[in-house]
Amino acid sequence: MATNSNMPDQKLGQVPALMKALQEDRRWLLRHLDEGHWSAFRLDLAALERELGQLLEFCETQVESG
Repeated sequence: MATNSNMPDQKLGQVPALMKALQEDRRWLLRHLDEGHWSAFRLDLAALERELGQLLEFCETQVESG
């Protein structure tokens, strides 16, 4: 993740916790979609879940590369 020199180290330390929380939210959404919840919104929510997964993969790559 490209760091902004104005971003305090304290906020950078929160990134892994935020990413973990978003992964948990993504799993929750996927589980509920698989159970048949919100059928009227299924396609949109499934697209949102995929995009969130892609964003998290990108963020993980950026964090790992420093």
